[in-house]
Amino acid sequence: MLSWRRGPLAALAVCALLFAGPAGCGSNGAHGDAERESSAPVGKLLDHTDEEGRRYREVDEKSAPEVGVEVQPDADGNWDVRLTVRRFRFSPAGTGARATAGRGLAHLLVDGRLVARLRTPAYRLPAHLIPHGTHQITARLCADDDTVWAVSGKPVQSTADITASP
Repeated sequence: MLSWRRGPLAALAVCALLFAGPAGCGSNGAHGDAERESSAPVGKLLDHTDEEGRRYREVDEKSAPEVGVEVQPDADGNWDVRLTVRRFRFSPAGTGARATAGRGLAHLLVDGRLVARLRTPAYRLPAHLIPHGTHQITARLCADDDTVWAVSGKPVQSTADITASP
């Protein structure tokens, strides 16, 4: 009868070790992989900067994110901005300030001036930011550490020309 009592206790101890072992050491569990991925350096920091002093982060063209921008007027006089991205996911607000491959946010610029930081592919650009005339609307992809994704020394971005009439 004593062996019967040890059997379940031993089995319980083995189950506890099996359950806690991989989680505790982070050797090959999903949590451990995420930690390794986020701590690995991504791309190469260049000396080049954008207009506001953000450094470029060079990545290989094959794995680089891509962005397209489309801007349409709406019925209220504002502008609907739609971004299309490839090999890129928008990070939620509150994401840590580190570069992770294919993650980040988009900076929206009007005539080279930053007007919004986007964490979604859609944005309503207020009419007061677009005076009458022709303007360039640029979406530039950035990493969460505020560096600019770049390929061949140029920022990953897309620009659309719009004309606001009276």
